[in-house]
Amino acid sequence: MRELTATVLENKEIAKGIYSLTFASEEMPAVRAGQFVMVEIDGFPLRRPIAVCKAEGERLTVCYRLKGEGTRRLSSRYSRGEKISVLLPLGNGFFVAEEEKKVAIVGGGVGIFPLISVIRAYAESKEIYAYMGFRDRAAVCMQYEMQRAKELVIATDDGSAGYRGTAVQAFMEDFGRVQPDVVLACGPLPMLRALKNAMAGRNVPVYVSLEERMGCGVGACLVCVCDLTGGGHARVCKDGPVFEIGEVEL
Repeated sequence: MRELTATVLENKEIAKGIYSLTFASEEMPAVRAGQFVMVEIDGFPLRRPIAVCKAEGERLTVCYRLKGEGTRRLSSRYSRGEKISVLLPLGNGFFVAEEEKKVAIVGGGVGIFPLISVIRAYAESKEIYAYMGFRDRAAVCMQYEMQRAKELVIATDDGSAGYRGTAVQAFMEDFGRVQPDVVLACGPLPMLRALKNAMAGRNVPVYVSLEERMGCGVGACLVCVCDLTGGGHARVCKDGPVFEIGEVEL
């Protein structure tokens, strides 16, 4: 983990209310799929956690949704050439074992972006089956990145693009045919709960990346604590954000 000042290369809207921010630094450390960064925004005391979407040498791309004043300032304040302070890489990320050849990924909302980093990391060595959920056609973005997967299913709540329904429903319809060795997921809690229920008793490991509010990003402030099923607590930023699905309360 290190703090560095990077140069913004691009900060643009890629779907309604969704922005892609690319920055670069000669000191950029290696970043694994599923890790995240803490971005400093002028005028705000706390950094914002954002999952890594693409890591390309000195360049890093993160994607975020406009939710409050902080992300609105991020979208308007940092244009090409501006300097931005980032703390990275953070979290334990996703890991696919050598023996796990077929990988299913299930994403929803902004949860698709850390899963794009998984596709980029493993598409050449694994069979990736991607199920990505969006609210509607207008929310669909970065499809060109997802198409690196062996198979891609786009799901929308209203059926305006691709499969009508959720990414979990689309995945479970294909489960018997695909027979994945491992499932990786990221998205809102209702989606993860539905996946946990659907995968119960199927004897396939499932790993989820949790989305939580964070203060420090390094495990000191305990803002992002989640409950463990066996009792006790874990820090999403430090112990996660990726957990085995049966390990955490959803």
